[in-house]
Amino acid sequence: MDVEVLSSIATREAYLELVPQFERETGSKVLTTWSGTTDIMKRMAAGETYDLVIVSSVELEKLIEQGRIQAGSRTDIATCGIGVAVAKGAPKPDIGSADRLKQALLAAKTVGYTSGPSGVYMAQLVERMGIADAVKAKHRGVPSGGTIGSIVATGEAEIGFQQISELVHIGGIDVVGPLPAEIQCITRFCCGVHSGAKNPDGARALARFLAAPARLPVMKKHGLEPA
Repeated sequence: MDVEVLSSIATREAYLELVPQFERETGSKVLTTWSGTTDIMKRMAAGETYDLVIVSSVELEKLIEQGRIQAGSRTDIATCGIGVAVAKGAPKPDIGSADRLKQALLAAKTVGYTSGPSGVYMAQLVERMGIADAVKAKHRGVPSGGTIGSIVATGEAEIGFQQISELVHIGGIDVVGPLPAEIQCITRFCCGVHSGAKNPDGARALARFLAAPARLPVMKKHGLEPA
């Protein structure tokens, strides 16, 4: 029986490498819809049904509270920090501390971040740094589910911020590194069984498969860390 999944794009590359193994082992076909976090919440609010939903822990807990995800079905699968990127071959800014990152943000002509969890955090961070107005004036975004790396590669954004797992596979950019440890934001990605799941057993089996320690090397290869 098919397993229908709605998933955050942040886990896509690792997921795409792992799912064929699950399909071979179980004989199930996994059908996946990819969306940004904002769109996932809209899809859930609109009443769309899937077997398994993969999204950040904050949003998953909201969906559990709303009754859209089965209570007790949460499975943590990976974590990821925010990375900093510039166009390939461009000078790499010094991001070794919070103050140096602040200077890099002020010096950049344009700054890219999304409307998803990493972008929400970046908006809060520049507010705390006292440079929100300066950054807002040169902010560049992408539609929900879009990649900041794509607009860094074209030069639309001189410096960009997004989950590391969403940057490492984008051509035309260099990943400078993660945010400094003292201001890093780690997002935990989880999956939960939809309350209207047609194949809840398949959903739980896929959740267990993705969370198994044996998957860790693939997760790390694609910019994700243990949950």
